[in-house]
Amino acid sequence: MTAAVLSFDVASTSRVPFGRLIRVELRKLADTRAGRWLLISIVALTLLVLVIQMAVVLGNDLHPKFVDFLQGMNTPMGILLPVLGVLSITSEWSQRTAMVTFTLEPSRMRVVLAKMVSLLIVAIVAWVVGMSLGALANVLYGAFSGNPVVWGSVGKLLGLYLLSYIISMASGFALGALFLNSPAGIVVYFVYSFVLPVPFAIGAALMGWFDSVRPWIDFGFAQQPLIDGTMSGNEWAHLLTSGLIWLGLPLAIGLWRIDRQEVK
Repeated sequence: MTAAVLSFDVASTSRVPFGRLIRVELRKLADTRAGRWLLISIVALTLLVLVIQMAVVLGNDLHPKFVDFLQGMNTPMGILLPVLGVLSITSEWSQRTAMVTFTLEPSRMRVVLAKMVSLLIVAIVAWVVGMSLGALANVLYGAFSGNPVVWGSVGKLLGLYLLSYIISMASGFALGALFLNSPAGIVVYFVYSFVLPVPFAIGAALMGWFDSVRPWIDFGFAQQPLIDGTMSGNEWAHLLTSGLIWLGLPLAIGLWRIDRQEVK
């Protein structure tokens, strides 16, 4: 009896559509327990900040502007969105789903690009929510206080805050790609965001030469004009240079690791 030999020609198999990859990555952000609760926490904390901010300005007869409310909305977004960025890539390795993901789509960089696009979509949605709540707070302030509402350069503010949200998400993703480990990525993010600025500020206060260098190497400090809505001139150069150090370099190393790291 001659054994039947079965052969499969997979050369003509069509690639997974990129749109489907993006939809899958968007679903992954909410499918895991950590991702789902993180998204819920972002919305809940943003609403809480809105309520507290309204109570403070009305109770103390303050006179805020639109940018002041935007800064309040940016607080929970700026803290938690990068964590979501970290988890979007590290969960593949910690939960070993990368084995399935890269089997179904062998091109790792297509998967990574789909993750980036999905995070960009989330950042835009978060920006729309944050800006809408900020505008609502500004309108409510005027209605309850009777004071004139100050909007400022709305178009400029919206553009700067959109860039800020995208940078926050990208920073988390870059650190997640660099370490491929959730705790390490999250801890390093909080250290460089909230701990490292302290010695930077002390060094700038004590050494004149370091005060001049700081804007070029302190990414958080370089982003502050984005939050204040005052970006101009050299501040864009500061943001680009420090961003290459704290965002571009970790992302480049992380992509290299993802492309070559063995999935275990």
